[in-house]
Amino acid sequence: MPLPRAVVLLSGGLDSATTLAIARAEGFETHAISFRYGQRHAVELEFALRVARALGAARHVIAEIDLRVFGGSALTADLAVPKHARAEEIGGGIPVTYVPARNTIFLSFALAFAETTGANDIYIGVNALDYSGYPDCRPEYLEAFERMAKLATRAGVEGPGVSLHAPLLRMGKAEIIRRGLELGVDFSLTRSCYDPTLDGASCGHCDSCLLRRRGFAQAGIPDPIPYAPR
Repeated sequence: MPLPRAVVLLSGGLDSATTLAIARAEGFETHAISFRYGQRHAVELEFALRVARALGAARHVIAEIDLRVFGGSALTADLAVPKHARAEEIGGGIPVTYVPARNTIFLSFALAFAETTGANDIYIGVNALDYSGYPDCRPEYLEAFERMAKLATRAGVEGPGVSLHAPLLRMGKAEIIRRGLELGVDFSLTRSCYDPTLDGASCGHCDSCLLRRRGFAQAGIPDPIPYAPR
C-alpha cells in the first residue's frame, strides 16, 4: 500500500527539520515546500535542500515569491535585525523581524501544493513557547486556518479536507532538539540565523540564534553549526 502524503513547510531551520522527521515517523510520504521570498537569509534554502535529501523527502519544491515589494520587516527590507547578548533580553512585543502575513502566505501555497499532490495533511514547525512572539504562530491562528482551508478548497468541499499539524507547538526548544535527535535529524545541516555573515556563519545574536543556542545549552548538547566571532 502506498503511504499517505503530507506537505511539510521546510525553511532549513531546526524546527522545520524536526517537523519533517516527525511527519516521516508518523508514516507519511513527505513533500517539502520552501520559499524564496526575498529574505536576507536566503542561505537557509541551501540547507533546506540538504535536510530534504537527508530525511528522504519524496519531493522538494522552492516557491518563488518576493515579499520585498511590501517590505515592513527586517527580513525583507533595509532595517536592522535586532541583536542581544542573551535570549532573556528578547522583548515581549512583536519584533521587527515579523514578516507581515508570512505564515498565511506560506500555508496558502502549501494548501495548493497539497491539493495537486493528493495530500490531506500539512505539517508546519511553528512553536508558541520558545519563539519571537509572531502572531501567526499561535494555536488559535492555526485552528482558524484549518477551518478556512476546509471551506476554500475542492478537497474540503468534496472530500475530507486538509488537516493542519503543528507537532512542535507546545514544545520548548530543548525538547524539540532532543526529539529531532531521536528521529535522526542532523542539525549540522540546519541554519536558523536571520542575519548570517557573507560566508554563511550564523551571527549568534539575533532572536533566532539566541533561542537556538539556549535550546542546545538546555539540552546539554553542543550546537554543531559555525557562529561568527563575537
